[in-house]
Amino acid sequence: MKKRIIFFDADGTIWHPKKTKYKKHPVWIYLDKRVKNPRDHLILTPSALQTLTRLKKLGLLTVILSTSPRKQKEADARLNDKIKHFKLDKLITEFHATPAKGANKSKGRNIVRILKRRNLSKSSALMVGDSYEWDFEPANRHGIDALLIESDYEPMKTKLKRTIKKLSDIFAYLS
Repeated sequence: MKKRIIFFDADGTIWHPKKTKYKKHPVWIYLDKRVKNPRDHLILTPSALQTLTRLKKLGLLTVILSTSPRKQKEADARLNDKIKHFKLDKLITEFHATPAKGANKSKGRNIVRILKRRNLSKSSALMVGDSYEWDFEPANRHGIDALLIESDYEPMKTKLKRTIKKLSDIFAYLS
């Protein structure tokens, strides 16, 4: 079946820290006490804007699912702030912060919930992320196709054939 909805992780997938890019896990930016506003230290990943624009033109739904340790309302507000900061609000269909506690389960459950609400099948969905444990595996566990972006900070736990070097590589998978 053709894909109709693409789920994206945010940190490390749509944006990452300017300094470390794919060299260090992006969560460091939120833990470093010297960083007052992490958003100001983030940039879009290569081809993120072009990829989201092309997906929109193709009529695909795009959903950001980003893990956060904050309470739901604050986490959603911070995620929305980043989406607006990067001027992605017209390209993202919806977004949700997912709880950090049990994150390796919450993203998969959120994907299934969103698919049910939109009356879409699991085979019509694709999850794209930079973490095997928090993005790739939870989607697969729920029967959702997934792609993992290669990085220096995410050691491959298995020999995956579903890896991409940059976000725009998803089009080779979609065709």
